[in-house]
This record gives sequence, structure tokens and C-alpha cells, in this order.
Amino acid sequence: MVSVSGLSIAIYADGADLGTIAVRAKDPLIKGFTTNPTLMRKSGVQDYERFAKDALALVGNRSISFEVFADDFPTMEKQARRIASWGNNVSVKIPITNTKGESATSLIRMLSADGVSVNVTAIMTEAQVEAVTDALSPDTSAIVSVFAGRIADTGRDPVPVMQRCKDILSGKPKAQLLWASPREVLNLFQADAVGCEIITMTDDLLKKLAGTGKNLDTFSLETVKMFFDDATSAGYDIAVD
Repeated sequence: MVSVSGLSIAIYADGADLGTIAVRAKDPLIKGFTTNPTLMRKSGVQDYERFAKDALALVGNRSISFEVFADDFPTMEKQARRIASWGNNVSVKIPITNTKGESATSLIRMLSADGVSVNVTAIMTEAQVEAVTDALSPDTSAIVSVFAGRIADTGRDPVPVMQRCKDILSGKPKAQLLWASPREVLNLFQADAVGCEIITMTDDLLKKLAGTGKNLDTFSLETVKMFFDDATSAGYDIAVD
């Protein structure tokens, strides 16, 4: 039977709603948290640092990632060092490039060499993973977030891509591969099979874990009943003899 309990991968909760973070922080299944400016804006966050401090108070000693938002690398570095100072369990999310397409690997190299735990984000190619792997210090923990879900959105199978990314990272044992932007529960099992150390999942997707291993005959019947109930509630009618 399909089960989440036997997986080796760490499940992180992805979001920026403090109420949801508080609930997920009580769930032993959740091993860490990720945020980003888009999720924060969607949740109505006004004060970045206040939000971060509130989130840190909720998650305890579990890992949590906060992202820089500057577009020039000198300011990005200052933001990264400030974010890193918020706690030993904080990873600083650095996008693989700025909005001009300029690589952030020089900054990643500098921060990693200085002992800053980075979470390199928005990665979608093996070449990007190779560049990040080269930039990471072997002595500093890091997360490499490959957006497998967005790769799949382009019609490409992300599984072989993620497998090759895992192989590329093998020379940096303190670097963890994160399956980002999952679209369905199946991605959790794919990520675990590939050997990803982490997957981050939105709350909507986390809620679907309750259906893992569900009997398909039961699921089929529930679906038929849903269609019937919705048609009945809507008052639909087809004239028949």
C-alpha cells in the first residue's frame, strides 16, 4: 500500500500565511518551511522582517527559508547577510539569476564560503545546477531548489532531470536537492525515488496527503456521488419520455 510514512524525503511546508504556518508547525510530518516574496504578497505581508520574526517564533528550530528581493548583487548580499542573522535555522534564498539574467553564482560562492546557508532558487536546468555545485563550499550546508513542477509545465518529464541534478550534486554532500513547485501528490513519491532530500509543498497539496493509498473503488464511488449530488443541487433537468 502506498504510504508517506516509509519515505526518506523531508517534507517542507511552502507558504507565508502565519496561521497556516502555526498549524503546520504542530505537524510532526513537516520538517521545515519555505517562503518567497510572491507568497508573502499573496498573504498580505506588509513588513518583511516582522513577518520573518513571527514565522521564526512559530517554527522552533526547524529549517525555514527567506528570500532576498534586491536585483543588484551588492544589495542582495547585504540582504542575505541580514536574513542569515535572524537564526541558525535560516537558509537565505538566492535566485539563480537577477532579472537581467546575470548569474548569481559569484554571490553564492561568496556567501557559502562565509558560512551562510543558501537556498538557491528558481533553478530549471542542469547547467544551472552544475554552476551552483561549483560555487558551493563543501563545508557549508545548502539547498538547491530545482523547480520540477515548472519543468513539467513545459511538457518535459522532470524525473530524469532531477536524477541528473542529484548526480551533479553528489560531490557536495552538504548540499540538499529540493523538488520545488510540485503539482500533485505523486511528485512526493517521485522526488523520494530520485533521492531528493527535500520537497516543499503548498498547504493545498499537503491536505491531499490524507488521500494517499486510498482505495480506488471507494474513490470512484465518491466521485460518482459527487457528480450526482452536484447535478441534483443545481436542479438540472433533461426532458425524457
